[in-house]
Amino acid sequence: MYLLLAGLIMLVSWLVSSRLKSKFELYSKLQLENGMSGAEIAEKMLADNGITDVKVISVEGQLTDHYNPMDKTVNLSEAVFNQRNAAAAAVAAHECGHAVQHAVGYNWLMLRSQLVPVVNIASTYLQWVLIAGILMIRTFPGLLLIGILFFAVTTLFSLITLPVEYDASNRALAWLENNNLLTNQEQAGAKDALTWAARTYVVAALGSIASLLYYVSIYTNRR
Repeated sequence: MYLLLAGLIMLVSWLVSSRLKSKFELYSKLQLENGMSGAEIAEKMLADNGITDVKVISVEGQLTDHYNPMDKTVNLSEAVFNQRNAAAAAVAAHECGHAVQHAVGYNWLMLRSQLVPVVNIASTYLQWVLIAGILMIRTFPGLLLIGILFFAVTTLFSLITLPVEYDASNRALAWLENNNLLTNQEQAGAKDALTWAARTYVVAALGSIASLLYYVSIYTNRR
């Protein structure tokens, strides 16, 4: 039953990822009439929200866009930083949405940030503890329980990530619309791209829950 569920989740994950890729390729061809680059979109959104201590910088790679609360930087991939299309505008505004969350003390973001050190530790040892726990299930069942607790922390983190990501997208889309920065077609494209991006986090959370339940079932049925 677990293998069937895992296979289904993997299939859905692949479909969502493929759809997300095609959406971003589509909206990367939709050039903004206002001519603003992703970097300019980000800088304006920060300024409009009174945020003056966050820098917008370019980083290498694809899909490497993120907000770093530690050094207060909005990190945009080279394509998003330089390009002037609906996809770049959506991503840039979304990452600035996280900066706004940080500035206003958005509860879910604060909680996720507090969990990061614990998640890093759990992720480092998780795989080895689970393998050892399954192999030693009859002689040392407590080891698998420790692995389950580690996995539960990462699952909790993936669940907390959902409201953080959706809220950042909502803030981004509302700001873009309220400032009339995009045409109706560009706004619709930005919304569609961010919607599919958010769905990848939903699938990841569901997969994490399914895996957690699987390990719990191994532990409870160890006899």
